[in-house]
Amino acid sequence: MIGTKRARPRRFQLILIKPSHYDADGYVVQWFRSTMPSNSLAAVYALACGAADRGILGADLPIDVTATDETNTRIRPRQIAKTIERNGGLGLVGIVGVQSNEFPRALDLGRALRKAGVQVMIGGFHVSGCLAMLPEVPADIKEAQSLGISIFAGEAEEHIDTVVHDAARGALRPLYNHMKHLPDLGEVPSPPFLPYDFVQRTIGNVTSFDAGRGCPFQCSFCTIINVQGRKSRYRSPDSVEQILRMNWQQGVDRFFITDDNFARNKEWEAIYDRIIKLREEDGMDVRFMIQVDTLCHRIPNFIEKSKRAGVTRVFIGLENINPANLIAAKKRQNKITEYRRMLLEWKRVGIMTFAGYILGFAHDTPESIRHDLEIIKRELPLDMLEFFVLTPLPGSEDHKLLAEKGVWMDPDMNKYELEHVVTAHPKMSKEEWQRAYCTAWDIFYTNEHLETVLRRAYACGINIRSLMPVLFMFSSAVEVDNVHPLQWGIFRIKHRLDRRAGLPIESPLAFYARYAADVARKATTLAKRWRDLRRIMRKIEADPHAKLYFDEALTPVAEEDSEHMGLYTQNEAARVAVERELRVAGHKANGNGANGSGNGSLHTAYGAGHHEHDEAKVWPKLGTPAA
Repeated sequence: MIGTKRARPRRFQLILIKPSHYDADGYVVQWFRSTMPSNSLAAVYALACGAADRGILGADLPIDVTATDETNTRIRPRQIAKTIERNGGLGLVGIVGVQSNEFPRALDLGRALRKAGVQVMIGGFHVSGCLAMLPEVPADIKEAQSLGISIFAGEAEEHIDTVVHDAARGALRPLYNHMKHLPDLGEVPSPPFLPYDFVQRTIGNVTSFDAGRGCPFQCSFCTIINVQGRKSRYRSPDSVEQILRMNWQQGVDRFFITDDNFARNKEWEAIYDRIIKLREEDGMDVRFMIQVDTLCHRIPNFIEKSKRAGVTRVFIGLENINPANLIAAKKRQNKITEYRRMLLEWKRVGIMTFAGYILGFAHDTPESIRHDLEIIKRELPLDMLEFFVLTPLPGSEDHKLLAEKGVWMDPDMNKYELEHVVTAHPKMSKEEWQRAYCTAWDIFYTNEHLETVLRRAYACGINIRSLMPVLFMFSSAVEVDNVHPLQWGIFRIKHRLDRRAGLPIESPLAFYARYAADVARKATTLAKRWRDLRRIMRKIEADPHAKLYFDEALTPVAEEDSEHMGLYTQNEAARVAVERELRVAGHKANGNGANGSGNGSLHTAYGAGHHEHDEAKVWPKLGTPAA
């Protein structure tokens, strides 16, 4: 009949969300522009689009896939429910890549969506790590299941079809546990990808992908090895090229390769050779940030090929400069005798160096932390140093040991973002430890040291106009917004009604008055920091002798360093480590040592006098038994 409304065709709605977390006041941490996109979201989004393209639900039920990152986009559960209803009532919200500090927010989102009648699934490192390492399912995951939220543990590469089929039938299982099966990544038909409009909502033209998963090392604080496995799996050079070309075609040319340690990817050279061809023969000016270990400079041609492949920044898990702390955390691959040599090699080819540094190992005190940071400032040519609180993340060996011993850990997962103290320490009170973390940023990022960093970079051929905004970010985030630089963004967005469950909704007058005052305060602080950095940069550029700058950190490595440098004489553990390494080096010179592969065993020397610092014996001393 004329005027009769046609029924709208049904379309299955697959909505993927990467959640944020809450700030200290219970508001969602959100930005006008956030940092780079999540690789977990990129991986699941691509798999979901692949399933949609293959029409796995049949011609009569097409699939619409959308992806949202809550760190830059507001999530409205009621609108999501209406979208699903308008398209026939079939859909699934997948809350993707949820880390421990994001789980409380994911649970609140899931609760609101379930109340609106929407099917919900939560996956990511928190649920995967808990199921991999703990004998019982934690209370927060049980609460999610009690709300009818499905839990997905493991990797989705070979299971996305099953989940979508179950959701289309309205028959999601309470748990999909695929932790025992690690999929092959070599030729995944739909490798990680996010559309351009998604990337645009982040800082810079940057997206992310993993060229491999898993890590062979045994660091006790790490969750990667227990979630993604200790056997590394790799994407093929063809697959990496596919990722780069798909992004290049949509105008995205900057990438963060999220492998925990790209230097140990057995396909690194083949991947680099393919990227070099794309850059040098096909004219694709793609550029990268990678993560590597402290022995990567020993791999023949690795640093040189990194430069040719377009690597502009590297992140290095330095973690600590006290060998006793490194051994306690099973970070045996880190050798302080290699730190300077490794950093100078990256400096030689003009690549920026970022390093992670963990505060709160068993031998740390407020005084030792300050002392060690002054050594680093003076003797290590780092561009950026970022600090983390040693945190027993669910999924790590540390968390498992503490749980087994009944040692207290803060039950609020929202604090497990590596910025808050969540357990006790044998030498510091909780307040001292937290203060040491906050103070570390002030100690390292003084105006004086910012000038030193820029002068070193300028002398080594690094573009300081590119370095300056990064220094601005790393020196300002904690002071201005009380968040780690990696969780920072451009202009903090707050929504009055988006507050953690259980906290009161503030009146508009009180909320917006404080919000406005906060914005004004931050703008003033940021403007001053930017002016200071521009002044320093212009001062260096105007200095006719700036290219000749030289200091202790840029001094070539020599055997005599062990006699006077604080890095090597800071304590007995350091002196023993250096003495051992010199002996090993002497044996190698005489042809009696190792083959030079970079896996020489300093941990023998560390262990000789420090067996009592083994992680299994350190953690039980921390804190008091849980009530």
